[in-house]
Amino acid sequence: MKRPSKSRLNLKLLVLGVTIGLLSAGGAVTFRWMIDVFQNLFWGPGSDFVRKVTGSPWYLTLLVPAAGGLIVGPVIFFLVPEAKGPGVPEIIKAVSKGQSHIRHRVTFLKALVTSLLLGTGASVGREGPIAQIGASVGSSMAQLLKIPPELHRVCLAAGTAAGIAATFNAPVAGTFFAIEIILLDIEVTYISYIMTAAIVASVFSRIFYGQFPTFMVEPFQLVSHWELGLYLILGIIAGFASICFVRLLYFSQGLFDKLKIREWLKPCLGGLLLGGIGLYLPQVMGVGYETINLALAGEMALSLAVLLLLFKMLATSLCIGSGMSGGIFAPSLFLGSALGAVMGLLADLMIPGLAVNPAYYALAGMGAMVAGTTLAPITAILTIFELTYDYHVILPLMVSCIPSSIIVRVFFGYSIYEMKLLKQGINIVRGHDITVLRHLRVDKFMSKNFETIQVSAPLMAIVDKMVASPYPHFIVLNPDREMVGVLSLRDIKSSLKNFDDLKNFVIAADLMSSQVISVNTRDSLEHAMELFESHSISLLPVTHPLNPREVVGILKKDALLQAYEERVLKDRILSGSLK
Repeated sequence: MKRPSKSRLNLKLLVLGVTIGLLSAGGAVTFRWMIDVFQNLFWGPGSDFVRKVTGSPWYLTLLVPAAGGLIVGPVIFFLVPEAKGPGVPEIIKAVSKGQSHIRHRVTFLKALVTSLLLGTGASVGREGPIAQIGASVGSSMAQLLKIPPELHRVCLAAGTAAGIAATFNAPVAGTFFAIEIILLDIEVTYISYIMTAAIVASVFSRIFYGQFPTFMVEPFQLVSHWELGLYLILGIIAGFASICFVRLLYFSQGLFDKLKIREWLKPCLGGLLLGGIGLYLPQVMGVGYETINLALAGEMALSLAVLLLLFKMLATSLCIGSGMSGGIFAPSLFLGSALGAVMGLLADLMIPGLAVNPAYYALAGMGAMVAGTTLAPITAILTIFELTYDYHVILPLMVSCIPSSIIVRVFFGYSIYEMKLLKQGINIVRGHDITVLRHLRVDKFMSKNFETIQVSAPLMAIVDKMVASPYPHFIVLNPDREMVGVLSLRDIKSSLKNFDDLKNFVIAADLMSSQVISVNTRDSLEHAMELFESHSISLLPVTHPLNPREVVGILKKDALLQAYEERVLKDRILSGSLK
């Protein structure tokens, strides 16, 4: 197939970005309309969802969520089992496997069942299905306009960004959601097309909803720089709360998996349990934006905030764990607002001199919780910023969101999206499904060309060898030809300042890194990829499987990534030829 010229391709991508933005926004508007239709169908009158629930008879609160689960259970189980849970992992999987193809039946049915579930009160979010609708639009348009296959993932990302932008009226946050969560690595050139789709979707949504604020936010103010310490504490707590939320969600899923009842009946049971909670705390049902606005107005009592934090976490876990369809972005915002309100109210009680406004902490808590559950701190910061357009919120947000994501990364390691993929045997590292590397051995891709240096070599000899060698790394060997360390240009940099004084006295043993991360010839490339990412290194010594000090080669990260790309391309070609 003849490749289009660069200018023609750029024009195609620009037109594609606009088209994807329009269609994705149309899908988002339709999806929200469907939610309203189902809410009006199942519940009594009311200005918002909480009032609809509280104004309805108690038996409806108990039974309507169960009825929703009973209706969608067979649809999910028999037609689209991949519709369970949030839709974002399905987009990540499509991109990481190099196929960038979303099944339209899945998207349509997921939108239908999720809108029904939200209409009946399920404690899930609408952002995941909307992102999946946008990704499906992007996938279809890429195929229709015959965009080169390697750019299909850009189209999926554009659709995802457009869906999020249309939901929150936040085009920048939508763009970074697609980049930080879906793609992770992308050429800067293509970001403009993703942002085009997000901006068009945001503008289109305003035609239907006006210059709508998703949340009612007070003008933000940092009363004292001492408060940054409180925001830091909030971020740390949010990180551990995020871990609890993810663990509870998948613990609930494990419990439902063990129940000896029909799979298609489990969403009904989850809805019944949700209805039981809703009898006492109707605020935990539905998307929950009304309750978030209560926290952002500073009108939430401490006891209510604590109860909502605990029971919203339980309610969402019951819904997702029982097999319902829905996102976790909105529940994360809800939990963050409740956690922030608790933090702000306690701080106001304990340090009255600071004149703490709990509403500000609810706002920062929303960002911190999203950063923790999604491991996307930039997206979290930009989402909250675009809700306020107030630069004063940036510093407290950074102080809260970044520690939250670090806590989750250090003490847990995976986002809530990555956990769903792990349950399916898919391990995503920096946007790559490294499980495709599981059956590729290191010895097939290592290089046997590498430089060594003796552990007793003086600095002068080291510098001379490095100048003459094309390699930036040296394996340091002892007299028995066993590896004792690795030496690089970075290791000797500080010694070069006093080279004349040290050239005959400092030796390789003084400069080398003795804690060497290595692989052996029988290890898989999947294991090697995990080591590259977890230790931020670009080279791994390859040792003999029976002697971890005998170096037989080196594995470069570039070689591993090339092997990954070739394997993905091969799988794509084979899967296409078998269809």
